[in-house]
Amino acid sequence: MKNKVFNKNGYKWIAVFFLICLGSIFFIRLLFPPTDKKINQVANKSTFTYRPVYHFSAPDKWINDPQRPVFFDGKYHYYYLYNKDYPNGNGTEWRQATSQDLVHWKDEEVAIPKYTTKNGDPWTGSFVVDDQNTAGFRKGAVVAIVTQPSANGGKQEQYLWYSTNNGKTFKSYSDQPVLPNPGTKDFRDPKIIWDSQANKWVMVLVEGPKIGFYESRNLKEWHYTGGFFTQDIGIIECPDLFKIQANDGTYKWVLGASANGKSISKPNTYAYWIGDYNGKEFFTDNSGPQWLDYGFDWYAGVTFQDDKSNKKRYALAWMNNWDYPNSTPTLRDGFNEVDSIVRQIQLKKQDNNKYILTSQPIEALNQLTLSTNFYKEIEVNGSKTHNVKGDAFQLDTDISWSHVKNVGLRIRESTNKQRHIDVGLFVQNNFSYVNRGFTDQPDKTNKYVESRAPFDASKKKVHLKVLVDKTSIEVFIDDGYVTYSSEVFPHSNDNGITLFSDGGTSIFNNVTIKHFRSINR
Repeated sequence: MKNKVFNKNGYKWIAVFFLICLGSIFFIRLLFPPTDKKINQVANKSTFTYRPVYHFSAPDKWINDPQRPVFFDGKYHYYYLYNKDYPNGNGTEWRQATSQDLVHWKDEEVAIPKYTTKNGDPWTGSFVVDDQNTAGFRKGAVVAIVTQPSANGGKQEQYLWYSTNNGKTFKSYSDQPVLPNPGTKDFRDPKIIWDSQANKWVMVLVEGPKIGFYESRNLKEWHYTGGFFTQDIGIIECPDLFKIQANDGTYKWVLGASANGKSISKPNTYAYWIGDYNGKEFFTDNSGPQWLDYGFDWYAGVTFQDDKSNKKRYALAWMNNWDYPNSTPTLRDGFNEVDSIVRQIQLKKQDNNKYILTSQPIEALNQLTLSTNFYKEIEVNGSKTHNVKGDAFQLDTDISWSHVKNVGLRIRESTNKQRHIDVGLFVQNNFSYVNRGFTDQPDKTNKYVESRAPFDASKKKVHLKVLVDKTSIEVFIDDGYVTYSSEVFPHSNDNGITLFSDGGTSIFNNVTIKHFRSINR
């Protein structure tokens, strides 16, 4: 192609045209300045993030099942299932985070990578510190028993991995399982504890609707001792076994598992049984399970002991649901969802002589408090919108009434009152509830909109503790006898709080709102 010569007059007319355009834009901006609303919309699009303020989330990509944290070497070591190839590739691996307070976390990268042996990717399991060198790797070695689909037909079998560098990286002990599949489809999620009385390791394992019990002296050779059969709660996952002292001084054993209670109108969260473990198998005090959370999104839960005293027990879970695991707008920020806060759980004896596990946020969360709003008493008949706003906070209040139908809080409310999350007591029908149907949420079928639990409305009072973050709401009722955990995705500017009392007057006492700073530095 031949070169074309552009004369000087051409450049002059381009310059004139450019100046005319600039002048026109300036004149239009003077006549029609942008509104504050438009400015805020632009700012929100550029600055808003779904990254949680105080909940744990993976640095990127995918997170699911937590592996029970263990305290050693001066900190808690926590592994979780992670998929670096999400959403375009499958397979999970164990990624590690460490913490000294169970609030602030440091990413420690992948500890057990996927697809590095002839067997499949590592799934859920558990790990222990082998202080007595029972496995022979060395005193203090970190030993993990992990479910993997075998190279021989993809059967779910248990494999051993070990670490001699304080859990930073693990090595595969063998391509052969330490616990082969006996011929059942579901055979996974080993949880290991040390039985100090019998001087042996104990494993609980999912076998369809059954929880199997195994024992070992060296973590390499396992023997079946008994089983506990669940009923009407589907295929269970992530079993749990621990001993805990109740508030009356009694020691009880707790057997837990993630279970689908939808068929019996129960939650799809953590089911547990109170009873006794005799070193071989578990016997429950009551036939049916109880539930540690009544929300939609507290799954694959694990419990663990505190750092040194072992007097406290904690719990955390994956805040998602296998009915809608990928329905999350957090992907725009490069990650998929979060864990629940760490909770302290306690065993308490009730007036009917039954025992129940209660949950409360750990005290260490208080160190995140940026500011506090306190109101001694607020009387409400109808609704009263609070002048305090927030998107990451804890709200506590005592509510009392004489005659009402429905009382509670509307959280993360929009200015037009159309979008909100409702937390309250439906007094007429004796149940508490959390309703996320009026805000963006992950269940596109709208089946899982309102979660409920029984409540004795004859008391005519309740204590509500509500923890709110960018993508979650966790509710603790009456000192954590009932808890709810659910994913929610409110709009960035939806940060109002309204108190409501329908059908009568209620008194909201000691309303305390703690605003939290971010753990992401």
